[in-house]
Amino acid sequence: MDPITKGLIGIVVLIFFLFFFEMPVGFAMALVGFLGFAWVVNIHAAISSVSMTIWNTFSSYSLAVIPFFILMGNICFESGVSKKLYKTAYTWIGHIRGGIAIATILACAGFAAICGSNAATAATMSAVALPEMKKLKYHPALSTGCVASGATLGVVIPPSIVLIVIGLSTRISITKLFFAALIPGIILTICLSSVAYFICLFKPHWGRQGKKTSFKEKLKSLPGSFEMILLFTLVMLGLYLGWFTPTEAGAAGAFFALLIAILGGNIDFYKFKIAVFNTIKTSCMILMIVAGAIIFGKFLTITRLPFVAADWICSLSISNFWIMLAIILIYIIGGAIMDALGLLMITIPIFFPIAHKLGFNLLWFSVLVTIITTMGAITPPVGINTFIVAAMAKDVDITTVFKGVSFFILAFFICISILFIFPSSTTYLPELIR
Repeated sequence: MDPITKGLIGIVVLIFFLFFFEMPVGFAMALVGFLGFAWVVNIHAAISSVSMTIWNTFSSYSLAVIPFFILMGNICFESGVSKKLYKTAYTWIGHIRGGIAIATILACAGFAAICGSNAATAATMSAVALPEMKKLKYHPALSTGCVASGATLGVVIPPSIVLIVIGLSTRISITKLFFAALIPGIILTICLSSVAYFICLFKPHWGRQGKKTSFKEKLKSLPGSFEMILLFTLVMLGLYLGWFTPTEAGAAGAFFALLIAILGGNIDFYKFKIAVFNTIKTSCMILMIVAGAIIFGKFLTITRLPFVAADWICSLSISNFWIMLAIILIYIIGGAIMDALGLLMITIPIFFPIAHKLGFNLLWFSVLVTIITTMGAITPPVGINTFIVAAMAKDVDITTVFKGVSFFILAFFICISILFIFPSSTTYLPELIR
């Protein structure tokens, strides 16, 4: 049996493990990668390759960026930054029809800028925003839908854990990936906010107006967003000016988050301990996925499947547009049935060489697939954000949450279309970095 066939069998076996045995994606990729490598070469080569991969992965200095940014987000969560962000947004636009839903999405965007995680943003904003919208008699579908959809910004707006993992896996500059995602993140935020506005325009009873606030009250609320703005500015400005590397930016962000929380009296030892504990749990999960993906990627590389697939696709007598459309469709379907990070780790060795060979900008492609796969966090059957929001809402069933997010899926397709029409929206800012 030729190596390419063995590679295809490996992918089928991996999918079998994931869906029928419900094995964690990191362990599934590591197991299939190890057995596949042993099948193609021999068991001794597989043991040597896996041991070296695990050592190189977990001793890599660059991987420290992941726990640092996660710690920054957890410290901000424990110190109550999310509540202040929401209060600021609520004070400024809560008085317009549907304003609370839009304020929720804007607060999600703000928290995403210091968090980097979908699930964390969904859980945090559910606790903060859902009680307020319930008080104002917002329709459950709209309130839960805007929280679950807004939370997807957690992996689009930098610093994003998904973009960091893509950068580490493909050796694309993490700094450039962060800047490439800035404008698309803003576009997606505007698209989601616009959908919330139009829902309330056509269904006025779904989103009532909040209390009108004076200009003085609006100004008083601004300090509530100061911590987020300061942290985000420090990280992005430091990266842009070359003051520190992405790893150092994560460390600086975590340090400044802790410093701001201590000076503001918003954190104690117990809260800090919870932040560290949650950081360790999340980091271990992500690092295991990264290690498993590298092992599986080595197996695919030895079979030469990614390179043969790239050559075959490039030889087809169809335009690059249709090829990219097919890849996007695969990501949409894949994102709906499995974890976004796991899907990216499996497909990076296959689709990134294809995109490169077709002449697509890899910064543009990275941001595009990040947005597409994060849409899977609100689409059935997986839709992790919808399940988190439903669990937090308690009195709202999962069907209602899925009904709510169905309106916001349009925002993702509009954003993806804009990125297709204006690819410079992702490449302009990175080109300014020397």
